[in-house]
Amino acid sequence: MEHGSYQDQSQATFSLTDEDHTLANSLRFTLNQDPRVTFCGYSIPHPSDARVNIRVQTTGDPASEVLKDSCQDLMLICQHVRSTFDQAVVEFKNKNSLDAINIGP
Repeated sequence: MEHGSYQDQSQATFSLTDEDHTLANSLRFTLNQDPRVTFCGYSIPHPSDARVNIRVQTTGDPASEVLKDSCQDLMLICQHVRSTFDQAVVEFKNKNSLDAINIGP
């Protein structure tokens, strides 16, 4: 859900349900890396409420578009981390299987 003004689309607060610090802090990080963002922060209204509020203020671009771009950037970061991890696991398994075969003198 988006809470904002129709006149000034450069600032808005987004409520994300069923989310917590994990996504909110990651989005805050990617949003703050964007040069179009002048302010970004998040809050959790209550610990028992599974909801996060993310506030985004931009230099003029619509806040919803900047948030969408940051979500896409975060997905790319996650894909990169996943592929790097998977590659390291394969290399580790290959190395250890060769070491197990090597009997030595």
